[in-house]
Amino acid sequence: MATVGFIGLGNMGWPMAANLVAAGHDVVVHDADPARAEAFASEKGARVAGGPSGVAGADALITMLPDDRVVASVLLDDGFAAALPAGAVIVDMSSSDPVGTRRLGERLPADALLVDAPVSGGVPRAQDGTLSIMVGGSDDAVARAMPLLEALGERIFRTGELGTGHAMKALNNYLAAAAYSAATEALAIGRRFGLDPETMFDIVNTSTGRSFSSEVVLRNNVVTGEYATGFALGLLAKDVGIAAGLAQALDVDAPTLDLVSRRWAEAAVALGPDADHSEAHKQWWPADADRFATVERA
Repeated sequence: MATVGFIGLGNMGWPMAANLVAAGHDVVVHDADPARAEAFASEKGARVAGGPSGVAGADALITMLPDDRVVASVLLDDGFAAALPAGAVIVDMSSSDPVGTRRLGERLPADALLVDAPVSGGVPRAQDGTLSIMVGGSDDAVARAMPLLEALGERIFRTGELGTGHAMKALNNYLAAAAYSAATEALAIGRRFGLDPETMFDIVNTSTGRSFSSEVVLRNNVVTGEYATGFALGLLAKDVGIAAGLAQALDVDAPTLDLVSRRWAEAAVALGPDADHSEAHKQWWPADADRFATVERA
């Protein structure tokens, strides 16, 4: 059993912290909303950190926060990193900018062990502990984090040095966002020509055009008018923006990435960051979206 500090009890953080409790760890939680931390502690049998002193004896500290800037603010400005004992490992499981992650590593105390371990799988797989986890960091840091990661994920991928996990997460989500963008265009063109959306995806999903976006997001959420994947539009737009920023930082010409990033950023502004990411279709093809919300559900 390890004593684990966990910061960030959002849609993903709550079930992840719950799985750590279920695995037998002594979990100390903190959230920007103190009432949410109290509710988690009461429901799951954890303790509330209250502030940095609450993690003073922790073996590890996990962050599941909106982005690398918030992570840095919590760890450095709020003092959580300084409160940890020597040898404790910090695991950032947020969708952070990999360049920012490496800067954070340089700003932490010299003896700090930092791992970036973003996840894929959404809320359902966070709940049942079967997330895919992409892990970057030194061998020593990753080894110390691994028992905790095994309580949270089913597939754990060692990606390389610090920041590579966050880079991989952004690139994976860029590919998902690009596939969704292309599939909505095909859907709009097909509808205008008289193709039935259900028939289109029956064919695509057994052919070379299939993707997670076509099999799950469009088929189950767009065509049905449900728009309920549970993954926020603002988060996907952020991840694609991270990938675009990484390409620029590395001087890689990526015109498709630039276009996809701009398209998702515009949708997030128009619909709001809290909209379900499948709702981007409403911004790009509003007439079709209205028909999906009425005809297909009638």
